[in-house]
Amino acid sequence: MLDLVAVREGGTVADALGIALRTAQHAESLGFTRYWLAEHHNMPGIASSATAVLVGHIAAGTHSIRVGSGGIMLPNHAPLVVAEAFGTLAELYPSRIDLGLGRAPGTDPMTMRALRRDRVETEDDFPRDVAELQQLLAPAQPGQRLIAMPGAGTNVPIWLLGSSLFSARLAAERGLPYAFASHFAPRLLLQALEVYRSQFQPSATLAQPYVAIGVPVIAAPTDAEAEYLASSTYQRVLGILTGKRGRLSPPVEGFMAQLDTQARAAIDDFLAAAVIGGPQKVRAGFEQLARATQADEFILVSDVYDPALRLRSLDIAAAARTA
Repeated sequence: MLDLVAVREGGTVADALGIALRTAQHAESLGFTRYWLAEHHNMPGIASSATAVLVGHIAAGTHSIRVGSGGIMLPNHAPLVVAEAFGTLAELYPSRIDLGLGRAPGTDPMTMRALRRDRVETEDDFPRDVAELQQLLAPAQPGQRLIAMPGAGTNVPIWLLGSSLFSARLAAERGLPYAFASHFAPRLLLQALEVYRSQFQPSATLAQPYVAIGVPVIAAPTDAEAEYLASSTYQRVLGILTGKRGRLSPPVEGFMAQLDTQARAAIDDFLAAAVIGGPQKVRAGFEQLARATQADEFILVSDVYDPALRLRSLDIAAAARTA
């Protein structure tokens, strides 16, 4: 599961952090493999900016589920700082920490400048920073002058994340697992997976390609209720598309019908990989995505306003997976 730690209308950041922990505990009880948190900044409805801190919080409140970043936006950070943070997490929670890396800023231009100061990024920086992180998390070599402590020798698993072909090619070249952000940018999904698999080079990390894809999921006992609950997500997406981001809103009956054709089409494109419906529709949606992508894992994103109904949505999704 991927959690943006949504701050709900009428709620607080503390509420959002508590909901995230309860959701992770519930996902663990359902047998989910991992729980990731995404780095975003200067967004009023998202409380996951201090991603490494949250990874530690979730890992401390769970027992076995893998916890990680989906992802750390590497251009915002020095590789040594990331290696030390995730190396520390790996020492605290052995064999449970993942380090997903993205190359987008995860924010607006003004905040990007505040994060990076005067640093100017080039296309070559991300591959170089990934290589530096791999070295810092590997066992220290004789004569190595820069050592992450903690970090060296922890071999925290690195995933590359992306919504374009760039990270697909880099993940293939480095023999790393790859996660495609189809939960918000599904247009290049199949093309990126083809590039990754066709260009994959075996490594000490992976002998074969390994793919995860983002899947928005809103499940309920009936299709009609799921569509109603999904209107919170529709409102969030519309806010992203129009530059009017806010907190996660309560559902609205008939929300999509109130929009013009262009707005509905834009939301549908954004959520083209979404699975929304009752148990049968969710099961069919998962099966269709599995056939089309042959993904090794689905990363579920479930933005339901009512926390209890969010947990119910995960129950239905888990049952559909095992049916």
